[in-house]
Amino acid sequence: MITREELKGRWNEIRGRIKEKWGQLTDDELKQAEGNTDQLIGLIQRKTGEGREQITKFFDSLSGGNGGQGAQQAVQQVADTAQQYAQEAQRYVQEGYQQASRQMQEGMHQAEEMVRSKPVESLATAFGAGIVTGVLLALVLRSSR
Repeated sequence: MITREELKGRWNEIRGRIKEKWGQLTDDELKQAEGNTDQLIGLIQRKTGEGREQITKFFDSLSGGNGGQGAQQAVQQVADTAQQYAQEAQRYVQEGYQQASRQMQEGMHQAEEMVRSKPVESLATAFGAGIVTGVLLALVLRSSR
């Protein structure tokens, strides 16, 4: 239902729509009911014989609502769009995970092949990396004191 604030704020537009729908209402009659939704509905009922429910539906359509249905549709549309984005993001994450997994397996396979084909060089490289790591760790621990 249209609120009092909407009725006051959009009075000229609403008055024009009312006159289009119910031409038998005069400007003076509409002016008396200006800003008062119940009074306006009562006036339209008396002058036109139309039911309150039909008049209320008309006002709901003016406020863009149809009893909140327009708002529900907007919320549903936003929810559907958000769900689509979430599904798309999930798909991208899965693709990224699969790609990273393949690359990791490929790297492990290459490392295994390197160790099998050159065991001495691989052992020397691992030993050297261990020494460098130990030295760096000792320096970091010493500097934090």
